[in-house]
Amino acid sequence: MADYREILKRYWGYDNFRGIQEEIVRSVGEGRDTLGLMPTGGGKSVAFQVPALARPGLCLVVTPLIALMKDQVQNLRKRGIKAAAVYSGMTREEIVVALENCIFGDYKFLYISPERLSTEIFRVKLRKMNVSMITVDEAHCISQWGYDFRPSYLKISEIRELLPGVPVLALTATATPEVVKDIQTCLKFREENVLRMSFERKNLAYVVRRAEDKEGEMLHILSSMEGSAIVYTRNRRRTKEISALLERHEITATFYHAGLADAVKDERQKAWLAGQCRVMVATNAFGMGIDKPDVRLVIHADVPDSPEAYFQEAGRAGRDGRKAYAVLLFNERDKVSLKRRVSDTFPEKEAVRKIYEDINYYYQMAMGDGLGCMFAFNIDEFCRNFKHYPVQTDSALKILTRAGYLEYTDEQDNGSRLMFTLRRDELYAIHEQNPDIERLLRVILRSYTGVFADYVYISEDMLASRSGLTRREVYDALVLLSRRRILHYIPGKKTPYIIYTRERQEASRICIGKEVYEDRKASYERRIKAMLEYISDGAHCRSRMLLRYFGEKSECNCGQCDVCLQQKNAEPGKDEFDEVVCKLTEALADSPLSLQEAAHRTGIPEERLLQAANYLLAEERLEQQDGKLGLVR
Repeated sequence: MADYREILKRYWGYDNFRGIQEEIVRSVGEGRDTLGLMPTGGGKSVAFQVPALARPGLCLVVTPLIALMKDQVQNLRKRGIKAAAVYSGMTREEIVVALENCIFGDYKFLYISPERLSTEIFRVKLRKMNVSMITVDEAHCISQWGYDFRPSYLKISEIRELLPGVPVLALTATATPEVVKDIQTCLKFREENVLRMSFERKNLAYVVRRAEDKEGEMLHILSSMEGSAIVYTRNRRRTKEISALLERHEITATFYHAGLADAVKDERQKAWLAGQCRVMVATNAFGMGIDKPDVRLVIHADVPDSPEAYFQEAGRAGRDGRKAYAVLLFNERDKVSLKRRVSDTFPEKEAVRKIYEDINYYYQMAMGDGLGCMFAFNIDEFCRNFKHYPVQTDSALKILTRAGYLEYTDEQDNGSRLMFTLRRDELYAIHEQNPDIERLLRVILRSYTGVFADYVYISEDMLASRSGLTRREVYDALVLLSRRRILHYIPGKKTPYIIYTRERQEASRICIGKEVYEDRKASYERRIKAMLEYISDGAHCRSRMLLRYFGEKSECNCGQCDVCLQQKNAEPGKDEFDEVVCKLTEALADSPLSLQEAAHRTGIPEERLLQAANYLLAEERLEQQDGKLGLVR
């Protein structure tokens, strides 16, 4: 562990691990397959990056979150650690460069989207790589019972067969007991090995509030509290509207969703992280990999469609351990909307087949052709031409992806990137006649490192600012340099992609199996039902409801959610007694104690503890032996 702590100190500046990070690092370091259950903010990246740096060779990181992938690669490179990424939307040339670097360039991390695992080029290059460990992020995606199942994750077990003896570390922030078992089975764990942090957040108060006027309620809550906040809504248009409303009431705010340009998202994220604006109004596109410890409040203006999604988003409040609030606003319209999401997410099978047929017409794909073909996809244009609704089209394409006919990626903001095709000495030998291009080349070389070995993301705006050229002049110059084969320039493009994973089939022969449709639909309906129960139940502690959903038992009410506070006001004596019972149970968790020892540890008088002890003995939750009280195991 001394070596691991030295790496932690050198690259991250921390003296010690936190939570279960140390247990995970030790387990993987011993070569054991490991599943780590770490709630949002638990420090997942350190848990796999430290042991990977301690081992010779390359860590293969499978993750579906392309934005997070790019951020982590950038952060590792800033620390002087070589890292690369491969995902949908990259050119073949970019992919080859990245994979070759991982074979010959002493790289430590290769981030890859699960869809790329089955490509021939990756399989061929993988055999030449010295892979030390495999990390599977968002591991719940491998389970068909998980809330974000992705069939491409099932390819990981095939990769394991190509890398015998290489340990796998699976990480997730949200998994029910059923999903925990399924993850280990699907990843072919050599033995069961689960390390978990408690999902309980003792400093986070969960509040569910009925509100016909949600905007008025939001303003009231934000005006009553201080500190940084996030407001989540499902609608991109609403992010802008709510942000404008808050600004009109002198609450500094900005908005964020997947449709914004990369530079705009980055600018707004930085402003919020720096405290220049108080409230971030966002869709669920915001939050992954964001570590702002002092968020005091997360408000959900719309009800999420699963406890997993809600728990993850609410958990972005109070990471500094201080008191924070997660407030969910709902009314009867939300209940209707939640139920409608089932038919939106699972359109009829015939509608799915019709959309598949129309996709083929859209790309003029001949019968039997298409395997491996990749196309940018304009969903608005497609729906306009073929008279479909965007929500159902998006859902149908995801079903076709799970069924294995297509690969449909969410909208991606692929920023501009370039790589020099000449060697450095060859570039210096060129005497450029155009002074603007000469100046631009100097700015590129001063602003970016590694441009001769790999593609790097660039900002045309930044290059324009530093070179004194206009953005258009920078673009034209880069296109010219690309034509002259001095460098390869790929302009940024924002679009989803469709990749044919099979030859075009007759629509009538499209098989949408039970595990792809009926089982998934039933699982989705169960999660919707769980959210409806969560917002409708006014009798049970909110924290205990969430913990029970994730298979974690808690004997104590949280004492701070809206239900607990309501009961406290109604039954002051009962709440006080419950608190004594809870503290006594916690004190006995490690070892049996005498009543006197328990009083010393809890700070509660012996006579009050005696009453609680008698109650727990009668409930057969405690046992007494040799004058000491102990928990019944």
